[in-house]
Amino acid sequence: MENNNTFVSTDTTAKTEQLLRKACIHSVESFGSVDGPGIRFIIFLSGCKMRCRYCHNPDTWTMKCDDLRTADELLQQALRFRAYWGKEGGITVSGGEALLQIDFMLELFEKAKALDINTCLDTAAQPFTREEPFFSKFTKLMSFTDLVLLDLKHIDSEEHKRLTGWANENVLDCARYLSQLQTPVWIRHVLVPTITDNDTYLYGLRDFVKTLHNVKRIEVLPYHGMGAFKWQKLGLNYTLDHIDSPTRTRVENAENILRSALNDV
Repeated sequence: MENNNTFVSTDTTAKTEQLLRKACIHSVESFGSVDGPGIRFIIFLSGCKMRCRYCHNPDTWTMKCDDLRTADELLQQALRFRAYWGKEGGITVSGGEALLQIDFMLELFEKAKALDINTCLDTAAQPFTREEPFFSKFTKLMSFTDLVLLDLKHIDSEEHKRLTGWANENVLDCARYLSQLQTPVWIRHVLVPTITDNDTYLYGLRDFVKTLHNVKRIEVLPYHGMGAFKWQKLGLNYTLDHIDSPTRTRVENAENILRSALNDV
């Protein structure tokens, strides 16, 4: 006679694995133009452990799973817009922090590459570790990733912790590992007056980037407080409302310093 308990256990495991293959989606954007090359279908996943003081989407922090979707469902939706992507476009997965749902990311990007879709990961690398099982999964994910948009918040670890709630040693280690893998990277850096808009820190970041051999582009993103209303709506204390956006002169200064790291690449 078949052991009914074993049968139920196997069935439950299968259902659990199926659930794990679904992602907690915050939102999608059909015609993204700033998160990677070309026109892109952007998938924003829920959940982020960082608490960046300038975050303009604090509503993505909580791992809300009201909208659960499979990789196949998202790819089917994305492919409706493929005609607009041209040679450079494709899909970008952002957040929140996409690496918190790395099992789903693996399935999505593997299936995307099988369909010859350009893949881009937008990440702050907070979950990165060389411990298993994450490290092997991350390495495999990179084999299906055409480009990483790496958000380097602050070069100084203590300042990074004040800004995000987390130190940055593992983030910088992720950058080094991506260089080792030769995964193409665009670095993004938010310029915040009195916090990251400091020549000492900018030159420090420049010197770090010079040690990498896979950086194709550096983007300086001027701070803005347009997301402050979301903090208020969520009952959160926005601590940067006294800070203005950087001047054009300071943005150009940061661009000149950081992009000089690419002169020898």
